[in-house]
Amino acid sequence: MDVAAVLDEFTRRDWQVSDGDAGPLRMAVVGLGWWTREEAIPAIADSELCETTVAVSRTREKACEVAAEFDGVERGLSGEEFHDGAATDVYDAVYVATPNATHLEYVQSAADFGKAVLCEKPMEASVERASRMVGAAEEAGVTLMIAYRMHTEPAVRRVRDLLRAGLLGDPVTVHGHMSQPLLSMIPDPDQWRLDPDLAGPGASVTDIGLYPLNTARFLLEADPIAVQASVDSTSDAFADVPDERAAFTLEFPQGVFATCTASQHASQSSHIELIGTEGRARIGPAFFASEPRQVTVASGETTVDVDFEGVDQMREEFDYFADCVFTDRAPEGDGDHGLTDMRIVEAIYEAGERGERVEL
Repeated sequence: MDVAAVLDEFTRRDWQVSDGDAGPLRMAVVGLGWWTREEAIPAIADSELCETTVAVSRTREKACEVAAEFDGVERGLSGEEFHDGAATDVYDAVYVATPNATHLEYVQSAADFGKAVLCEKPMEASVERASRMVGAAEEAGVTLMIAYRMHTEPAVRRVRDLLRAGLLGDPVTVHGHMSQPLLSMIPDPDQWRLDPDLAGPGASVTDIGLYPLNTARFLLEADPIAVQASVDSTSDAFADVPDERAAFTLEFPQGVFATCTASQHASQSSHIELIGTEGRARIGPAFFASEPRQVTVASGETTVDVDFEGVDQMREEFDYFADCVFTDRAPEGDGDHGLTDMRIVEAIYEAGERGERVEL
């Protein structure tokens, strides 16, 4: 097998098992911030296997406003009405996109109603609460998937195929980065992403450093055994969090390392590169949904710049979730997978605070 064979039909849905006839999966979307309104609901509308039928917000007024804004949304519910079990006959599954520290309560209610759940990352604000979320889904016997959209990004999947096929040799290291100007995007220093009570232990690692972290795990199909980290916050707006900027190293088995950097107070930038003993593959930009992916692969004496039509990452994510629900199989990014990320993230903050290597 050569590079061209692996990269043939670059955007193929190699993950799809169902024939699509079982759908659509009716979604209740919980949390109606800009991400849900501008990215998630339009992606669901464009998907092959899903549709949005219920909108849930803290207030019924906002939920009804959003329901009226989008075609096909039948009901707008307050959070309290959702927890009380209103309109459970109108949706089959739940997408949770509220602040991190409030994910658990919505997942627990959805599980109690027997509904599958797609929960935004990071899955919660602490390992303890994330563990309770996994327990709730397991006890109810419902699908729990964490929203790692890189898992269905064709560029990432094809790089993993190259590694699996041995065309990059044995993995040696992964380099990953993600940064964005958070306060230019959302000019509010009191926003929840900078509030430890709502966001969890930090800002940059938890929110965007998780992209290179999790993508490294996905590409290597392995989990780190130790971490080292440095974090820093100097701007007044980041006074309540330790990581205005962060650098961390993940130590994987067999001497493989991933070095990652992240910042919520820097120019928008992202990339991930995997270097093996016989080749390398770089995706850049990598992690922002609106940016087209660029992929360069070098294997032996062959170097290829891959041109392909980008896909809507959110649409792929929702259809993958529905495909897993319809075929009753666990997604790769299931609750246990997300819980592992939570343990790694907490270890990164511990390593940054102690200035020491922390074993997992």
